[in-house]
Amino acid sequence: MPIYGTALLAACLLVGVSTGKLLGALLGIDADIGGVGVAMLLLIFCSDWLRRRGLMSPPSENGILFWGQIYVPIVVAMAASQNVRGALGGGVMAFLAGAVTVVICFALVKILARAGRNQETSR
Repeated sequence: MPIYGTALLAACLLVGVSTGKLLGALLGIDADIGGVGVAMLLLIFCSDWLRRRGLMSPPSENGILFWGQIYVPIVVAMAASQNVRGALGGGVMAFLAGAVTVVICFALVKILARAGRNQETSR
């Protein structure tokens, strides 16, 4: 039942957006910087943590899996609605933030893929 994953998704989204707004305030920008991405990472890590400790029933796991799969299109839709003109007006800072994020994501893909292979072989 997908409804079971809603509470975890909502908590992750609230923490992520709050973190993004705090990061924006610390940098002197009146915007949410990476809050939705932080929320997505929190959802991944929290659901994995709960599953590893056996704290999640199969319906809850299916619900979180459902929300995890539907979350990516939601993020894309939210990103598409951002003010592109404002981002382009940010100049070097906007480009630097995007470039650093891409580099970090590329590095994390390799690290997470290696961790996934290690878990499969240990089972």
